[in-house]
Amino acid sequence: MKKLFKKNYDKIGILGGTFDPPHIGHLHISKIALKKLKLNKVIWIITKRNQLKKKPYLNIKLRIKLSKYILKKQKKISAKYSNNLINSKNTYDLLRYLKKNSTSKKLFFLMGADNLINFHKWHKWRKIPNLAKIVVFARTKYSTRALKSIASKKLRKKDWIYIKDKKINISSSLIRKFW
Repeated sequence: MKKLFKKNYDKIGILGGTFDPPHIGHLHISKIALKKLKLNKVIWIITKRNQLKKKPYLNIKLRIKLSKYILKKQKKISAKYSNNLINSKNTYDLLRYLKKNSTSKKLFFLMGADNLINFHKWHKWRKIPNLAKIVVFARTKYSTRALKSIASKKLRKKDWIYIKDKKINISSSLIRKFW
């Protein structure tokens, strides 16, 4: 079975998404996670499609290529495409696969505050904290709603961390508006 990464690490951050397109905001939160959580590695897991959003603007090959280009000088951050590896689009299945197929001691699932708003709609969302610590990054316009969301109220305090740091006001949808 093919592995997502060759080396085993103590602490890995997983940033999943369509990366449609990838941008400096993704890089920014990855660097914050490395520093604040003392991670050994952050892996961007590029998915073909988010089931809760409309069809991606860019094709998967271009999104992978752009992600790898942005990360070419980053030693501790890499990008991988996992849909064909684990044969699933779900975060739960990905994290379960990573737990089973690596000797990493701790996984951290990284997401923006916008994702926490609808996190309760994700496949087996209540079981995700059994596989990884959830790390939510504050985002302009989303933080208040995220902190009042169903998931923020239902998840145990020990299962997730909310990080407020210098925000970069950029998003993939904002970038697409200029294309």
